[in-house]
Amino acid sequence: MTRATARRRVVRLQGNERGVRPDALAAEEPLEIRVGGEPLTVTMRTPGQDFDLVAGFLVGEGLVHTTEDLAALRYCAGTDEEGANTYNVVDATLRGARPLPLSAHRNLLTTSACGLCGRDTVDAVRTHVRHPIAEDPLSVEPSVLYALPEKLRAAQRTFDSTGGLHAAGLFDAATGELLCAREDVGRHNAVDKVVGWALREGRLPLTGHVLLVSGRASFELTQKAALAGVPLLAAVSAPSSLAVDLAEELGLTLVGFLRGEGANVYTRPDRIAAPAPAVTR
Repeated sequence: MTRATARRRVVRLQGNERGVRPDALAAEEPLEIRVGGEPLTVTMRTPGQDFDLVAGFLVGEGLVHTTEDLAALRYCAGTDEEGANTYNVVDATLRGARPLPLSAHRNLLTTSACGLCGRDTVDAVRTHVRHPIAEDPLSVEPSVLYALPEKLRAAQRTFDSTGGLHAAGLFDAATGELLCAREDVGRHNAVDKVVGWALREGRLPLTGHVLLVSGRASFELTQKAALAGVPLLAAVSAPSSLAVDLAEELGLTLVGFLRGEGANVYTRPDRIAAPAPAVTR
C-alpha cells in the first residue's frame, strides 16, 4: 500500500451473513500550498504527485503560465506526533511579480468537492486566459472520443482497490493516446495534477489535446482546462449550466455524458468530425 490508500477493518454484510475483513480506502490529507513562504490555500487531496498538484493549481489561479514562471517547488516543515515529515506543506517559488490569484474571489479553504463561483469569477477567468482556445483547429473523430473513457478507466489503479477516487486524463486528440492520468479524492485536484504534469513537462498550452474527467464537468474544471489551453473538455457525466456558459464564451468544446458510443456536445460541435446527418427519404 502507498500513501494514496489506507487500510481499515470493516464489517462486511452479505445477505444474512456478516464477517470482518480489511478494506482499502482512498487516503485524504490536507496539503498547504505556499508561494514564496506565504500561505495561499489548503486543499484536501490524495497524497501523491503533490508537485504536479501545486503546479497545476497555480496555473488554474493565473499565477503561472509557462514552465519558466515556476522557479522551484519544495516540501516544507510539517511533522506528525512522531516527528516525521508529513509532506503536507509545499512552497512554490515564482519568477517575477504575479497578479492577484483567482482564489481571492473564493474561500481559500479548498475541499475535495468543487467550489462555487459567481459572475465576478467568470470575468476573472476570461481576463486570465492567455491562449486563443477559440482559434484552436482541433478536430476529433467520434470513434477516438468514444474510446477515451475506457482508456482512462484502465489507468485508474488506485480506484481498482478503493472504488473512491476521481480521475482525469490528458489525450492526444488525433490518436487518442493517453499521455497522463491522475487520481484524487477531489476531481479538481486530479485535473490540477494533470495540468501540473503538463506544465513541468513544458507542454503548455495544451493545444490539440482532450482533457477527460471521470465525473461531472463543473465551472471550476472548465476554468482549469481553459487556463491550460485545452480546446476540448469531456466528462462522463453532466456539465453545469455555468460550465457551459464559460465554455461558450471562451470557444472551448464541452462534451458531457461520454459513455459507450454516445455523447452530448454542448459547445463548439464543429470540432467533432462527425458525418452530416443522414437524409430521411
